[in-house]
Amino acid sequence: MQNLWNDSDAAHYAGELNLRVYTSRLLGRNPDLVLHGGGNTSVKIREHNLFGVEEELLYVKGSGWNLETIEAAGFAPVRMAHVLKLAQLPALSDVQMARELRVALTNPAAPDPSVEAILHALLPYKFVDHTHADAIVTLTNTTDGEARIRDVYGERVVVIPYVMPGFKLAKACAELFPKHATPQTVGMVLLNHGLFTFGETAKESYDRMIDLVTEAEAYLKQKGAWRIAVAAERAELRHPPELAALRQEVSRVAGFPVLLSAHADEQTLSFVHHTRVNEISQQGPATPDHVIRTKRLPLVGRDVQAYAAAYREYFERYAAWFTPALTMLDPAPRVILDEEFGLIAVGRTAAEAAIAEEIYRHTIDIILRAEALGGWRALGEAELFEVEYWDLEQAKLKRGGAPKMFAGEVALVTGAASGIGKACAESLLARGAAVVGLDVNPAITEVFKRADFHGLACDVSDAAQIGRALSQTVQRYGGLDMLILNAGIFPASRRIAELDDEEWTRTFRINTDANLTLLREAHALLKLAPRGGRVAVIASKNVPAPGPGAAAYSASKAALTQLARVAALEWGADNIRVNILHPDAVFDTGLWTDEILQARAAHYKLTVEEYKTKNILRAEVKSRDVAELAAELCGPLFAKTTGAQIPVDGGNDRVI
Repeated sequence: MQNLWNDSDAAHYAGELNLRVYTSRLLGRNPDLVLHGGGNTSVKIREHNLFGVEEELLYVKGSGWNLETIEAAGFAPVRMAHVLKLAQLPALSDVQMARELRVALTNPAAPDPSVEAILHALLPYKFVDHTHADAIVTLTNTTDGEARIRDVYGERVVVIPYVMPGFKLAKACAELFPKHATPQTVGMVLLNHGLFTFGETAKESYDRMIDLVTEAEAYLKQKGAWRIAVAAERAELRHPPELAALRQEVSRVAGFPVLLSAHADEQTLSFVHHTRVNEISQQGPATPDHVIRTKRLPLVGRDVQAYAAAYREYFERYAAWFTPALTMLDPAPRVILDEEFGLIAVGRTAAEAAIAEEIYRHTIDIILRAEALGGWRALGEAELFEVEYWDLEQAKLKRGGAPKMFAGEVALVTGAASGIGKACAESLLARGAAVVGLDVNPAITEVFKRADFHGLACDVSDAAQIGRALSQTVQRYGGLDMLILNAGIFPASRRIAELDDEEWTRTFRINTDANLTLLREAHALLKLAPRGGRVAVIASKNVPAPGPGAAAYSASKAALTQLARVAALEWGADNIRVNILHPDAVFDTGLWTDEILQARAAHYKLTVEEYKTKNILRAEVKSRDVAELAAELCGPLFAKTTGAQIPVDGGNDRVI
């Protein structure tokens, strides 16, 4: 494992807390050490309080912060004296512990201290680092894991048997660490959990972490358990409706829409075709941290109902052992292993699915390496249940609040690189949807840099490109719930007597024919949408009130409107709603340059601002106005509306 410490970089971090930030980020940059907010670090610092009294504070990573991007504000300052008193209590629930740790904060605006804050305080070292290093977890999750750890490290690490994270773990370490620590001790291994290192400087603690993990990796290499050969080839997704149907079933079991992200590559296909995948995948996650993020076990195959039944049985088996106030999490899987689709990650958001995917990719490597060492052994069912239904996690769920309107749903927007299409994507993203944006402009791939947006360069007049775009939509997010038909062209003003066949045909090909293809190809996916499919068509004021010189545009948009009306009639039985918007004079799009605006305003003997508000309400219509209504048309407010035509034009006397 590469040591990333750099003296020149470190020189920019003045003071112990800032050096704590620096080495925490170094740890967070390596996914073989830390995944998605896992792990924690701390430093003990003496400071004077408001009354001039010196006191020792533990700056420990705060809840919700990621080590890779953490800042000084991400460390929660707690009074050591209070924390050490907590450690002396004979018993303390983790909810009480979390409350008391907040009481010990010197800054009420600080984040919640890590659940392992007491453990950090008890270790008699200035800097403490904790990771879930893959190599360490691999060794501990074997049939003779403790013996292997002792074989690698001898007395240089203290070995702690698995204990539930939180107060119980802190008490166990408080008892066992002093008994077994020696002058040679540089670390502590928590079986089935991870590694702690410590030192008097940030560099010393970080160096020890890298050195110990490097030794574990070298051991695995020596035993032929590091590079795991793969024998499967990457596969292309051939049956989008099948994956969309699976998503519909998972959503039904979960009780709310979810996203599915399918990954059929060498690593995942090799694992799902492993001769013992049904055994080795069902023993549990690599660490307690992974239980919380990916649920208990993956589903092998597509029998979601059987998985849910087994999950309910698992809940009933252990619930009586714990608090009677326990509430059951939804019984839907978060990871699915499928022979055709490979690894399918499930989440209410794209970020959740991405976390599940990355964690399980690391889990695959850990399982296969442990198998190469003689056998994979994870936590037992009771321990898994205790973590999954941890009272702290239950409390977080209660505080989580209501999800966004379109959480777990997928929208596809055409013409999304600019103007109304881009605004539609923004409105849908703001409501929690995952969005696929299509545009002939290659810049579409860079419009939004986020996990819940996927931009695809696509000529919607090419049926083959539309097919590929829909397949990629399903592969990335699992299905399609909303379709926003926005892409179109507005040819130059031309009277009918001057209109040639080529321009007429091209306008229809993009404004009408392309949308027919999209509707036809998307229908099978929309009918599988967990909450029913929705289509919003961006037509034009020119449909009810055409103007001279716009025959091709007006006729093509009128044909599109008729097509949408027929779709509304035909698709109602499939629980698909189709509605139409007729915007007018939306000037913040690529169609309107400053020169064109000035010329049109001069034609009417108006200023540009007067021309922009040349409607009954004297209101300027912007892309966002159209986008917000398009998004709302897909929401619950219009759940009983289909086939509607709604003007977004500030009021037009010819339309009214």
